[in-house]
Amino acid sequence: MIKTENAYKKALEKLQKDKDFIKLQRRELEKLGLTTEQIEKALEPAVSFHEQLKEEVVYYERIKRGEFETIINLHNLGKTIIAYRIYLGLSQQELADRLGVAAAQVSRDERNEYYGATIERIQQVMEAMNMLSKTEIQSEIMIS
Repeated sequence: MIKTENAYKKALEKLQKDKDFIKLQRRELEKLGLTTEQIEKALEPAVSFHEQLKEEVVYYERIKRGEFETIINLHNLGKTIIAYRIYLGLSQQELADRLGVAAAQVSRDERNEYYGATIERIQQVMEAMNMLSKTEIQSEIMIS
């Protein structure tokens, strides 16, 4: 997951480099007389990593616009907290300052996507960003 503007810019640069690399490799493999199937197989790992990075860039751009995923049963809560910080334009250092902790603590929490953090800790982080969550409890009854 891209978590900083600097990482986003680097990802954009990497996407362009990867695109150029894949195009160049394709030409070289064609010159060797490989079939389309052989070329696609050879390029598969590079294309796969390229597509994964592209998805991360698209997600980062969505959260910068304030488009967040629904959290169900607290799954993705950590990812959404990170996304909200990015949306607000706060750096990890700025969030750390608001929390009164070292930037390394915020970095560590985000690296783990707040996995294992206490509810109190998550609440402090949310309050530091004036983040409001709404919880709706539903019962999914299975009828046979």
